[in-house]
Amino acid sequence: MDDFGHALHPLHRATGPEGLYDTKPPWDIDRPQQVFADCADVGRIGGRVLDIGCGTGEHALLAAAHGCQAVGVDQSGRALQLARAKARARRLSVEFIRRDARALGDLGEQFDIALDCGLFHIFTGQARAGYAASVASVTRRGGTMFMLGFSDRQPGDWGPQRLTRLDITSAFGQHWHIESIESATLDIAVEPHRIAAWFVELTRR
Repeated sequence: MDDFGHALHPLHRATGPEGLYDTKPPWDIDRPQQVFADCADVGRIGGRVLDIGCGTGEHALLAAAHGCQAVGVDQSGRALQLARAKARARRLSVEFIRRDARALGDLGEQFDIALDCGLFHIFTGQARAGYAASVASVTRRGGTMFMLGFSDRQPGDWGPQRLTRLDITSAFGQHWHIESIESATLDIAVEPHRIAAWFVELTRR
């Protein structure tokens, strides 16, 4: 996950991109989220893949392990160091780049697949549509975005803001066709370990 000073759990308090990785954050589970692994296993993640807010790189590494040309972007230099170390240990080729997810056009590249695990749900207001446009700028027409985000079906008020279906459809209406918004779970390393999420599939218009 990328980092803009938000944490999933009240036990984890940090500010700024670097502080989030001073200790292991609760979303860093050392494996891909299951919904992304399932997509990769059935061949739905292929070609050139961009992992946005990649954190320590699990989803970019998942794509590389399935033969994709993968790039991961994050604002945390420390997270990217850890991601590169994982890539070396697993003998996988992934390019990890320090980049603001709201300025992806600066990459000057196009991708077939974009992945977002737990990033979109930190944005509010106009920043949501701006983020959707940023991702669209680097996704080829007809390309796919898979996104997993905190759901309003999760009880309580801790953690990041909860997304409604309307939050998603409003932000992605201009550049994207929404194929599906499905109930899912997002695993974390602390209690309650599994939280309610939305898994979204979008096609670039």
